[in-house]
Amino acid sequence: MTAVDFITMLFCRVDDEIGDRAKHSQGKLHPSEIVTIGMLFALKGVGQRAFYRWLVANHHALFPNLPSRTRLFRTLKVHRADAEDFLAAPSLLGVIDSYGIELIHPRREGRSEQQIGKKGKSNHRWIVGGKLSVVLNHLGQIVDWDCDTANVYDGSAFQRLVDNFKNDMVIFSDTGWEKVDWHPTNLRICKRGEWNVRMLVETVFSMLTRICHTKHMAHRIWSYFESRLCYTLCLFNLLLDLQGLEPDHNGFVALSIADFDIL
Repeated sequence: MTAVDFITMLFCRVDDEIGDRAKHSQGKLHPSEIVTIGMLFALKGVGQRAFYRWLVANHHALFPNLPSRTRLFRTLKVHRADAEDFLAAPSLLGVIDSYGIELIHPRREGRSEQQIGKKGKSNHRWIVGGKLSVVLNHLGQIVDWDCDTANVYDGSAFQRLVDNFKNDMVIFSDTGWEKVDWHPTNLRICKRGEWNVRMLVETVFSMLTRICHTKHMAHRIWSYFESRLCYTLCLFNLLLDLQGLEPDHNGFVALSIADFDIL
């Protein structure tokens, strides 16, 4: 599959889902084009300037009405809600976990008053950045998500993700979600080595790291950071759907998006 074939296929799937959305009277791009570009930005995994140079140099013919770089990324931020149509439906059982994202090197902490990241621990080391939390269904698809700075405690900052599904899902988590004054009936705290099917979420985080390069970002404004995460997670669900969620003879569904790392 060539890059052009992939972009065309991606646009068709996006347009099938949100093609009925009206284009802004002063806009140059249709919402389907905007969401497609946002997902390409997430898959490319580079900064805004590098992505815009790549898009103009290689695929301007596919998006002839492309606006200027700054206007494009403001548009992506506004239309991120359209991409959330690709979040998956909840299932009876689910998993929740968090993932640290480094925005600046720890040695640079405090040098700018506009710093958006905070210092926290991720994978047993200090980072300065943000924290992403996701809820997965039994197939590994992303059902909901939220983000905060890296210094927050999971059980305090992301309670909404569990409470939203109190009538829909039983959600399994590690001990990082224990909190004295918060005991949702649908949350199951698992100790180390208990119900290891939870490791599905580590597989998802690994794919996001290797394919979408989400472990390190360079955003300086929080709303653009949220926008990038939104497009990344919705792209992940769409790529899983394109790959096919077919179980093997043991009923195991293998997750992979490596075939789409072609940009």
